[in-house]
Amino acid sequence: MASVQKVNAQVSPRGTLELLSQLDVAALTQSARRDDLMETFRRCALAVLNTGSESDDAKAIFEAHKDFSVEIARRTRGLKLVVRNAPASAFVAGRMVEGIRQHLFAVLRDIVYTGTEFAELLEQSAPEGEVITDAVFQILKQARIMDPALRPNLVVCWGGHSIARHEYDYTKEVGYHLGLRGLDICTGCGPGAMKGPMKGAAVGHAKQRVTGGRYLGLSEPGIIAAEPPNPMVSHLVVLPDIEKRLEAFVRLGHAIVVFPGGVGTAEEILYVLGILMDPANEGLELPLVFTGPTESEAYFAELDQFLRFALGDDVSRFYRIVVGDAERTGREVAKAVRQVRSQRRQDGDAFYFNWLLKIPRDHQLPFHVSHESVAGLRLSREQPVHTLIADLRRAFSAIVTGNVKDEGIRMIEEHGPFELHADADLMAALDRLLEQFVQQGRMKLEGEYRPCYRVVSAA
Repeated sequence: MASVQKVNAQVSPRGTLELLSQLDVAALTQSARRDDLMETFRRCALAVLNTGSESDDAKAIFEAHKDFSVEIARRTRGLKLVVRNAPASAFVAGRMVEGIRQHLFAVLRDIVYTGTEFAELLEQSAPEGEVITDAVFQILKQARIMDPALRPNLVVCWGGHSIARHEYDYTKEVGYHLGLRGLDICTGCGPGAMKGPMKGAAVGHAKQRVTGGRYLGLSEPGIIAAEPPNPMVSHLVVLPDIEKRLEAFVRLGHAIVVFPGGVGTAEEILYVLGILMDPANEGLELPLVFTGPTESEAYFAELDQFLRFALGDDVSRFYRIVVGDAERTGREVAKAVRQVRSQRRQDGDAFYFNWLLKIPRDHQLPFHVSHESVAGLRLSREQPVHTLIADLRRAFSAIVTGNVKDEGIRMIEEHGPFELHADADLMAALDRLLEQFVQQGRMKLEGEYRPCYRVVSAA
């Protein structure tokens, strides 16, 4: 990476943590004495300060800012952050950009303040599902992004951070039609298909004179460096791991729109399909729409073919595919959200958090990626569908780790590619899908892509 200018500064809270008692501050600074916790916070803070960077190479970002530091300083009316050698791009006329400052303190809240409340509970070997769900709820509650007064209007948008320009423009167009219909946007907070819908919705909201439109970004510590919050994100939440992040998406959202993407998007698709295909959720409304420009028709055909082959043709009833028609996508999603609203009223479920959704335990427990754990996955169509879909999601999660997360990149450098063990027919289908992602440039934003995996026969 090219050399960058750096700045030292002291920053006061904005957007969160403005009102803390002395006991709150004492507890927070006590947590800050943990070296591992503060290193996680330092890395996430650096990612936030790098907002706008076009690099998705976490290792390169950290290498370029080895001298960056951040400390929590107590003061009578609360706290402040002391940052040294921060990227100068985060400042204008000597002051930190307001959106970046809000995101910085959101990270402090979620990693050091709120996160420590649940760390011991969630670090148990296998906490109960209700415990995990309650922790997700409490983290979102602390972030103040749930409003009981709002009717259902939140659309989760998934898709790749590395997409072609025509695909990005299409995500903006869909976001525009969602915004015209008063719908808010929630994404993974990064660039590409996570940024486009927010930009489009902002224009739609402006035309309709919608005030208070929400642009929610959900991330997790391992991936935020590769996907720093884009400037459109009005509320940032950093969940403890990918499984909590995914649960937050489906609990908060009233519909899900999926744009073209790579392995991270495939992981998200498998996660939500694993929930929708669970008999416990039969009849529950969680609309799922795959959409992209006309040029992406082959992408969705290949994805649809893979899902049908791996999980059975019945899987197709849980999603609809709309190609080349952003306005129709907006209309169908708006209609589906109205149906969700009716069902929530009928069932007595909250508008702001889907309590009645049953999430299979295999989807809630964190998958700790290592060469051993990945090699231990058995991808076979002879398994029950719920077992196969969980292991497929874990396989894609491992590729995301090896592709963009700093610790994963280092694992691959030290021990070589992960090995995915699959039956011959499923191996061929999986390899074809992954090869398509590589050929279409959906794996990284820059540089030559070298696969962090190889698919081998399970025999």
